[in-house]
Parts: sequence; structure tokens; C-alpha cells
Amino acid sequence: MTSGLVRGDGLFPAAAYERDDESSDDRFYAVPRKVVHIDDGTIATLSRLYDQILPAEGRLLDLMSSWRSHLPRDHAEVVGLGLNAEEMADNPQLARSIVHDLNRDPRLPFDAASFDGAMCAVSVQYLVHPVTVFREVRRVLRPAAPFVVSFSNRCFPTKAVAVWLSSTDAQHVTLVRAYFEAAGGFTDVHADDRSPEGGDPLYVVWGRAA
Repeated sequence: MTSGLVRGDGLFPAAAYERDDESSDDRFYAVPRKVVHIDDGTIATLSRLYDQILPAEGRLLDLMSSWRSHLPRDHAEVVGLGLNAEEMADNPQLARSIVHDLNRDPRLPFDAASFDGAMCAVSVQYLVHPVTVFREVRRVLRPAAPFVVSFSNRCFPTKAVAVWLSSTDAQHVTLVRAYFEAAGGFTDVHADDRSPEGGDPLYVVWGRAA
């Protein structure tokens, strides 16, 4: 773990960011898991939301990336940052990918103001340094660039942080909003329930770099 950082970044007690499985994340994700946490209808809803919020052109960061990015169209460049190289290699929308463990080192390996948008799909529940990661996302975004965080009610429970597992869906929304606010540097933060009728739940919180 990066020296000097406390789990939860001081937003909540460190115990709130403990996990049932505290083994190395890169070991847990070493085996490709080409699964999705939301059904096809909910994926389509997320794609439509991306179409509304993310820029049609430019460079995007897919944070905690995997084998699918759920983007509605191809972009000039999508950079994936995740834990499994094989999964990201199978993602047809990624121009390049970087294996990086955000729980070991929440600093992003990118220059400041180098992306036109960022997204994190159904993975925010695994972060043990969420505020630091959100602050880093703000650093690498250009002014007015959006950051879209989506989540549902599914996860790998042994790797999700305690505060997530003990919270309701509505409280998850409040929690992710708190990450944006504690990180600072974001404006126009919105939260919405985009759950499609008959599909998996979908909650989205997004803001723009100031």
C-alpha cells in the first residue's frame, strides 16, 4: 500500500474500508473473469447515458477496465486501466491498456489534463482509497471533462469494502456523491437512478472537472 495513505482517506474510519478477502488484488484478478455485473438491458441503458454525457470525440479513460467498456461508439482513443491484461486485450474499444492496482497505488500513471472524459463502471465498490482516486481522476481530466461512475447491486462480495456491503442502494448513491465532494475540483455533480424496467438496478453519479 502507498505510504502515508489511510483507508477511506479520512472520509470514514479505516475499518469501513476493510474487506473479507485482504489478499493481493492482483492475485485475485490474475484469472480472467469475462463476466458483466449487469444484464443486457441495463448495459444498453448505460451506453445511452454515456452517449449523452461523454464527448463523442477525444481521449477517454476507462477506470478499473475489463473486457467491455459499454461505450455506444468507437472513440479516437480509449485507455483502459485495470488488473487483468488478458481481459483488457479482449476489449475491442481500448486503444491501449495499463495493468495498475489502484488499491496498492491510487496515483494514476498519466499526465495532468490528458483526458476528455473518464468512466468507472460497476467497480467503485472495490476502492479502498476512493477519495484519492477521484482526486487523481480530476487531475488527469481537462476542464469541463466528465467523470461518470455507475454501479448496481452486484459485486464480488469478498473484495467489496465493508461500508458498501453494509449500505443500501440509496446510501451507495450518497456515498459516491461524497467521494466527488471530498475529492474537490468537480462541478455539476448529479446522481440518478437509471434502472430500466425489468432489468438490473443502475445508479449513476457524474460530475465535471472544474
